[in-house]
Amino acid sequence: MSRPPQGVPGPREAVTRPVGLETEYGITQPGNAYANSVVLASQLVRAYALRSRPGLPGARPVAWDYEGEDPLADQRGGRLDRASAHPSLLTDDPDVPAPAGDAPPVPATGGAGRGAHPVGTPAHARQAGAELPGAPWGTRPRPGAAEAALPRATAVVLTSGARLYVDHAHPEYSSPEVLTPRDAVVWDRAGEEVARRAMTALARDGGPEVVLYKNNVDGKGAAYGSHENYLLERAVPFARVAAALVPFLVTRPVMVGAGRVGVGQRSERPGFQVSQRADYVGCEIGLQTTFNRPIVNTRDEPHADAARFRRLHVINGDANRFDVPIYLKVASTSLLLWYLERAQARGEGLGDLAGLRLRGDPVEEHWAASHDTTLTYSLATARGPMTALDVQRAYLEAVTGALEADHGGTRADQVGPETARALDVWGEVLDVLDAVAAGGVRGQAGAAAAPLVEWVAKMRLCEGLRARSGTSWEDPRLAALDIQWADLRRAGVVDRLDAAGHVRRLAAPQEVAAAADTPPRGTRAVVRGRAVATDPRVVAASWTGLVLDVPGVADLLRVPLPGGVALTSGEAERIAATIGALGPQGGH
Repeated sequence: MSRPPQGVPGPREAVTRPVGLETEYGITQPGNAYANSVVLASQLVRAYALRSRPGLPGARPVAWDYEGEDPLADQRGGRLDRASAHPSLLTDDPDVPAPAGDAPPVPATGGAGRGAHPVGTPAHARQAGAELPGAPWGTRPRPGAAEAALPRATAVVLTSGARLYVDHAHPEYSSPEVLTPRDAVVWDRAGEEVARRAMTALARDGGPEVVLYKNNVDGKGAAYGSHENYLLERAVPFARVAAALVPFLVTRPVMVGAGRVGVGQRSERPGFQVSQRADYVGCEIGLQTTFNRPIVNTRDEPHADAARFRRLHVINGDANRFDVPIYLKVASTSLLLWYLERAQARGEGLGDLAGLRLRGDPVEEHWAASHDTTLTYSLATARGPMTALDVQRAYLEAVTGALEADHGGTRADQVGPETARALDVWGEVLDVLDAVAAGGVRGQAGAAAAPLVEWVAKMRLCEGLRARSGTSWEDPRLAALDIQWADLRRAGVVDRLDAAGHVRRLAAPQEVAAAADTPPRGTRAVVRGRAVATDPRVVAASWTGLVLDVPGVADLLRVPLPGGVALTSGEAERIAATIGALGPQGGH
């Protein structure tokens, strides 16, 4: 996981790792306090779905294929019994018309060598001598009219390789797989562009006016997620992953928190805190995501080669409007995972991280660290009392030391430009926050930190309002400002700060807008996105495959995508060419 695939430009990068971000958006209908959010979200996604393939007029939107999804598998071993699972965990749509579980491949006559194809390969592909990109090519019965008419959760796959869908009561955007933290920023912010377009599309179709919010709480007790997903070598024992992650994730919000007005799940105490998500974390380790939320989630659903990879599903992070927090939460976490993979290969266990184990209750420490905007709260660690900044500095030093030992230094020419940049940004943010701890949020130190640290910027704006009006944290205008911060309509609070030069951006608006329509390079997302954009036979897709309705073929075809996620441009072109050779274009 420490090297980009062959053919991807640039030197070896310790930070290179397949990553995907998911964001649930808050949704309201102005003037209608009784609007049903599920209905609104469904209408929104459907409106955008109708415009999701602009290059293929008349082609139906690409649905989500639930093949291979297993949300009840647990990294600690085994699976949660379906009958015992909370309904919110059942995200795999058991009623999908195209049933999962294709038969295992049977070698074609002549053996399973190069050029041989499994049973089920269309005859025209075999006759053409096409080399299929990995077996098996599954077939599945075409759903009947009654089955196809069953109500389904609204979901559409986009030309960027991303997914837009309804998750419980919220519209949710899942970015395509990317390989670098900067790409994670670009395609996460592309979700904001998709959200804005969807709002416009719904209004143009005569639907209700809706507003989407990129945050995690509504201020009345409801919370919705912003999740990160990382591929991690399965060879690293999960117990070791959890031990390293708990202190890291408990303290990471001081760098990447979005800030929140109110303390407690229902904002029952006035005040300001670092993280939106912290008060909704209820346990240290667990499978669930919508109740009793854990610091370390154990869902074992890699959407990749499961024999090689596990997926780290991080659910305690905030939805960010600033670039640097998005970048840093991905970069720092990716580097930590690299450290763990390296330590596993060297037989070193946790190494320098062992002393960071928390002696207190991690959940309560998570809350306390979030509630401390002075950055002076001391956590009890095996090494002794440490602030959240101290803990993060220790992680940075451990990673830096390992890179120096392996590469002789941490310059761009030694570890790669992305890795060097990640270390620089991590250190820069800790430095400006050290100054905030010494001088406070409202002074010069806070002004220097604000373009990089979202919670500092939001708190400074709230403190300015308090100073001008002489009000307390109970003032409802402050809660309103918090919500307005997340408002994705143009010319909102963050847009105005950005226009005034008060936000450090890592990607230009034009690049973000383009990413809403185009997939990132270097991963299987490029195959998925291009197929959605150009091939009318594609009727469904997932992270791991494409479902094609090929004229003249009785059954639907499922084409698997590489389980290693990363792809060279040559590999992507070969897969695309093979798919293109599977018979005529056009509807079935």
